[in-house]
Amino acid sequence: MNYRFQNLLGAPYRGGNAVVTQNTNLISPVGNRVSVTDLVKSQTITLPIQSSSNIRRIAASPDGVFLLTVDDNNRCLFINLPRRVVLHRITFKHPVNAVKFSPNGKYIAVAAGKLLQIWKSPGFKREVFAFELVRTFADCNDKILSMDWDNESKYLIVGSKDLTGRLFFVDKKRGNYKKPFLFLGHRDSVVGCFFGVDKKKNRVDKAYTIARDGFIFSWGYSGNDVNRDARDDDLMDVEPPSPGTPEREGEDGERIGKKRKDSDGKESGFSEGEGYLNGGKWELLRKDCFMQAPAKVTACDYHKGLDLVVVGFSNGVFGLYQMPDFVCIHLLSISREKLTTAVFNDLGNWLTFGCAKLGQLLVWEWRSESYILKQQGHYFDVNTLAYSPDSQLLATGADDNKVKVWTVSSGFCFVTFSEHTNAVTALHFMANNHCLLSASLDGTVRAWDLLRYRNFRTFTAPSHKQFVSLAADQSGEVICAGTLDSFEIFVWSMRRNLLLEVLSGHEGPVHGLMFSPTDAILASSSWDKTVRLWNVFKEKGAVETFRHTHDVLTLTYRPDGKQLACSTLDGQIHFWDPIDGESMRSIEGRRDIAGGRLMSDRRSAANSSSGKCFTSLCYSADGSYILAGGNSRYICMYDVSDQVLLRRFQITHNLSLDGVLDFLNSKHMTEAGPLNLIDDDNSDTEEGIDKQTRGNVGYNLPGSMPNNGRPVIRTKSLKIAPTGRSFSAATTEGVLVYSIDDSFIFDPTDLDIDVTPEVLSFFFLLLIFEFH
Repeated sequence: MNYRFQNLLGAPYRGGNAVVTQNTNLISPVGNRVSVTDLVKSQTITLPIQSSSNIRRIAASPDGVFLLTVDDNNRCLFINLPRRVVLHRITFKHPVNAVKFSPNGKYIAVAAGKLLQIWKSPGFKREVFAFELVRTFADCNDKILSMDWDNESKYLIVGSKDLTGRLFFVDKKRGNYKKPFLFLGHRDSVVGCFFGVDKKKNRVDKAYTIARDGFIFSWGYSGNDVNRDARDDDLMDVEPPSPGTPEREGEDGERIGKKRKDSDGKESGFSEGEGYLNGGKWELLRKDCFMQAPAKVTACDYHKGLDLVVVGFSNGVFGLYQMPDFVCIHLLSISREKLTTAVFNDLGNWLTFGCAKLGQLLVWEWRSESYILKQQGHYFDVNTLAYSPDSQLLATGADDNKVKVWTVSSGFCFVTFSEHTNAVTALHFMANNHCLLSASLDGTVRAWDLLRYRNFRTFTAPSHKQFVSLAADQSGEVICAGTLDSFEIFVWSMRRNLLLEVLSGHEGPVHGLMFSPTDAILASSSWDKTVRLWNVFKEKGAVETFRHTHDVLTLTYRPDGKQLACSTLDGQIHFWDPIDGESMRSIEGRRDIAGGRLMSDRRSAANSSSGKCFTSLCYSADGSYILAGGNSRYICMYDVSDQVLLRRFQITHNLSLDGVLDFLNSKHMTEAGPLNLIDDDNSDTEEGIDKQTRGNVGYNLPGSMPNNGRPVIRTKSLKIAPTGRSFSAATTEGVLVYSIDDSFIFDPTDLDIDVTPEVLSFFFLLLIFEFH
């Protein structure tokens, strides 16, 4: 009963930037959650932590212990990764386009709109307000897009939308303020800027700035000039106001947030002091072009140790270049859509690429030209689920015409079947664990071999039909599928691949179909307000008909076959005795499944009648309770015998989805409609850091979606594992896996090869002897 969120399948990446920690751990945002993939063990987990909306930026500390996430609402979470808990929270006042920890881990640089803010990094200690704003730079004229630290955490190079790169000195010391050095010459937004390091001195001696139009400028630095020009004195100026920086005590006890005025009336600021990049000369060494026009640069990264630059473009092409000579090592196409993230691992041998629109996440080893990881989620929402009999595998079917099979323990998809030409509507695992059936709107039912990964049977009707439900008997010999358009049930023989019979009698789409677990009775539910029982091995019509007052949406058998549950459009769950044909009891669930208010709803959530019904039912392994889900953010668990609500799972708190809130904020309502549905975004979508695009896929036709393509939260399918230890829900967020088994976090200290059970037992014996 104590089910907890365990993992998120079906969506390895949804947008934002990916981060690699400890060389092998890949961290990627998935909606309002974060997934961590171990590239060595080939295992992925999703943290049980939710942001208020879709995550747009993440950053990890150099030691990989802390994770910083910023969502679309500018709300930030400071997370302890090994323990998977939130330590601190903060809300920024401006949209955050870049965030990065300093190499020493003491500071966090945040690009909040036009402002560059330097925050002191919190630690493990819980404090009332752990974030301390150290400094704010307001020199940029447009929003900041990228940034990079030097090795000593003293300098920051920043690229912004005002076509320039800037060099900032972070340390606060007494003296005068020096304006940041400007890297000029670009004709488009600077989407990437990086420091190059002299390997002998381990100090910055060059810099690279990458513009969105495909140009990279190489800058060289010549050391400190003893005879400084008088021009340096002209640059010395009073420090501009630092907006938002609070006053705080300095080391000498005086206030250093606001500047005191000296005796001559001038304000004393903070200068670069003894910075090693102070007084030298920067010069433009060379200009190079990636030659990918009209494609734009959407993602880039630089590896200081290998002096390599990787660039991703809006046409799905990426390039790997050896600097400073600009030698192209690889130039390959890995997608048809724009790449939204590209990042090196610590050693520089693996490249990580992400494509938000297709849900792709790739890790590629560039030396051997081989894939380390290649995962892609479903392009559209998942329609149906099926567990294998041993509960080790989970199959998913979606509107993108694909069937994917996942390993539940690792969270990885290991095979994808794409032979269907229309949406997959139903799945069924055979009892031998090696065969999977799928039904689709393309008029076919296909059987897949999970050993050879091929389609070995295809069942069709004499004329084109759209199949929406699927069932197979215990022996696996009889296959049945219900139709959407002709209201019939087709029966095939698996061994002979022949159509045996067509069962007719329903007057509406047959959306529910299931064989009894104990005998050969087939149950079907339809929108004609009936549930019918059929004996497919005898040439008769319906054995029994159960009539209801509303449309029947779905049905399910109890594992012992002695009870049948079905849900109707009025929000009730009816329980029938299939042997005696009598109604046993019913559960009223309209109040329990009631969802939130959509942006386009004219009525409040309490007064709206839409969505207050269950579209998916599933019994537990022992049949004592039943899970029910529908077009809302809740999954309800009921006790069957007592007809009471045991627990209600809220599948998401993501405010980027529609239907999460019960009450809408009236200040977001305008004369033109809800503020969130007005498309006033005039920014360039090719920058690679903009909001996720999954909400608008397939909804570009005018009038096709009243809420402007904003995804609506719902549960389309529910399945409990045959072992009863976990269940999965196909939701708008992906496939959520809930489990009773607690995943124990093993985080040892001082553990080496000398620590063995024998040594520990001997140590405990000594302790006991000393105690006595």
